[in-house]
Formats: sequence, C-alpha cells, structure tokens
Amino acid sequence: MLELLPAPPVDPLWDLAAEFAADPRPERLDLVLGVYRDPSGTTPVMAAVREAEIQLAERSGTKEYLGLSGNTAFNRAMRALVLGSDELTARATAVQTVAGTGALRLLADLVQQTRPGATVWISDPAYVNHRPILEGAGLTVRTYRWLDAAARPDTGGLLDDLRGARRGDVVLLQGCCHNPTGVDHSFGTWEELAALSAANGWVPFVDLAYHGLGDGLAADLAPTRMLAERLPEVLIAVSCSKNFGLYSDRTGCALVVGSSHRTLRHVETALQNAARTLYSMPPDHGAAIVATILEDEHLRTEWLAELAAMRHRITANRTGLVDGLRALGHEEEARSLARQKGMFSMLPLTADGMRRMRRRSGIYGTTAGRVNIAGVPADRIPFLAQGIADALRSPSVARSG
Repeated sequence: MLELLPAPPVDPLWDLAAEFAADPRPERLDLVLGVYRDPSGTTPVMAAVREAEIQLAERSGTKEYLGLSGNTAFNRAMRALVLGSDELTARATAVQTVAGTGALRLLADLVQQTRPGATVWISDPAYVNHRPILEGAGLTVRTYRWLDAAARPDTGGLLDDLRGARRGDVVLLQGCCHNPTGVDHSFGTWEELAALSAANGWVPFVDLAYHGLGDGLAADLAPTRMLAERLPEVLIAVSCSKNFGLYSDRTGCALVVGSSHRTLRHVETALQNAARTLYSMPPDHGAAIVATILEDEHLRTEWLAELAAMRHRITANRTGLVDGLRALGHEEEARSLARQKGMFSMLPLTADGMRRMRRRSGIYGTTAGRVNIAGVPADRIPFLAQGIADALRSPSVARSG
C-alpha cells in the first residue's frame, strides 16, 4: 500500500529550518520560525508561566480526562480576555483546542458542517497554513487583496474584493499583526468591514495569534470586539503560543459568538464532535497555566508587564532595522518596514533576493520575504541590515515598496 503513496510536498518553513540547522556558518541567523527570542537569542519561559507551573505542581492531584471541551476554567478566562465585556461573553461559547492551528481547523469543520463546501476568503498574501487547513476541511478558498504595489494597506482593493463575498460565505481576517506582512488596516477599515458583513450576510472568522504584541492588548483586540458587538455571528480562533510563550504546550481556543443560547449549545456540541474525531480532547497543561495566570491578580499583572516588555523589544528591533537601512542608503525600503508591526516583517526582497541573502550572509527568511523580527538578538540588527543591503545590490531582487 505505502508504495502507492506519491511524494508529498515538504513544509516550506520546516524545510528552511532544517537547512539552517545544517548550515555550518557560526554567524548564520534564523528568522524563519515565528517564535519570540530574548536579547540572548533564547525563547524564554515567562516568569508568570513559571510561577503558575509551581502552583499547579503543588496542587495537582489527578491526570483524569477533562472532557471534549477541555479546561472549562481556561475557556471561561479566554472568553473574558478576548471579548472584554460581560454582555459579549454571555453571547459566546468556547472550546479548548490544540493551539491556534487546532482552533482554525475546528472552526473550519464547523463551517463545513453548516455549509458543505462553503467559500472562505483569505488575504493575499496569507499565513502559509490558512489555505491547507481550510481546504483540508473541504472548504473552497478565495482571496482578497491586502497590500497595494507599494506594500501599503490596500483598503480599496480589500473592500472591492469583499463586496463579492455572498451571504453564507466566511471571511478569514487576522485580528492584528498580520502574518506574513506585518501590515494592518486601520480601525476605520474594520468598521467598514463590519458594515459590509452586516449588509451582505457573510460571517467574519478572526484569527487571533499575536494580540498584545502589536499596539497593546486592548488595542489589538479592539477590532475583534467591535465585530462581536455589531454582528450576530463571529468565529474566533485564539492562540496562546506567542503571548504566553506556550509554543510546545499547544494551547488555543475556538470561540464562537452567536445570537441565541440554543445556537451556542449546538455550536459547542458540533465543536466537541469535531474534536472527538481529530484528537478527542486537548492537553491540559498549557490551558491550566493560562487559566491560573488570568484568574490570579498578581500573575495577570506580571504577565501583562512581560507582554509589554516583549512588545517594546520587538518594536525596538524594527526601529533599529529601519534606522540601519536608512544609514546604508535604503530610505524607501526603510519606510516600508516602518509601517509594519508585530512579530513579522516583510522584507523588500523578491524570492531571488531572499535566496541571495541566505547564500551570501546566512540570513534565513521565507522566500516570500517574511522574517521573524522578534527573533533577532539586538546586537545582530546591524548584521541583518547589512545583509539586506548586500542583497539589494542586485537590481533584480528588490520589491517595489
């Protein structure tokens, strides 16, 4: 049987990570995988997480199954964190998932159960895993414009494309810190999207993976909360990998805002059934950590302070890179990078330019131009700026921007 299996495509990100690991150059720089690293280049365990783990170890008495919805305290805390108000929280149900990826897949399965083969719109460019997850659930994928030719928010193109979304379609929107571009649209554009959804009957599906790492937690969650306030139905996939540093604990949440308690009961059961066929129930450790932090005033305050420090370091990295490119004579490219926010930046290089930078300087990013700006040690920012400048010397490798 296995001899009949065709050669599957390799995952481009993990393939690059393997190439980086095999590169013998000591100066090489890994900016492929989306993880936060501190100034020493280490992905730290947050102090609030360590304290929560100590509390859990001291009071843990069982490893019994939790049930198909996972950790109920975590689900309750995530509804409150994401939606903010008691009124919105009362209109929502939540199921713990295997990270944000699991939340995306469970919600895609929910759409497929509701409208088999439904059309889901994603941005162009999009997070590399959006299309495979949606198509894996049996859904049809279309795209809407996100950037213009100068790598600025293409508000006109975005709204024009989504005027073509029909009643019953779903529109996948990244809530903040767009991956891979780092470019977000204004709150006013989000309000126009809410009005368009209300008029045309499509359902927003928000992917929240980087809240707290852009403009601050409240500002990053504001568009999602606004959609939930103004619309009868919103799907929200939430990840705790980045803002709690729980990458390998795979902690996430599928959250649905609905218009009636009956609908929410059916939604929760549908999500539970989908989880049952995929992985039965999620692991508890990461969810228990998050619930402990969010329900403890001291730990929550400590976590928010650490999250702010991470955000400020990411911003400082990007500012340093912008300043470095300007000092090297690349004003236009620097201006493009300065518009971006969050963990990722889209460099002004073509696929050939990214490959050239990898060969010449040992700087690894995706061929689409994405680099993890949160993964650069501060003392390596000049090295990164110089590597970009060296790659830009060839006229065929620069993007417009």
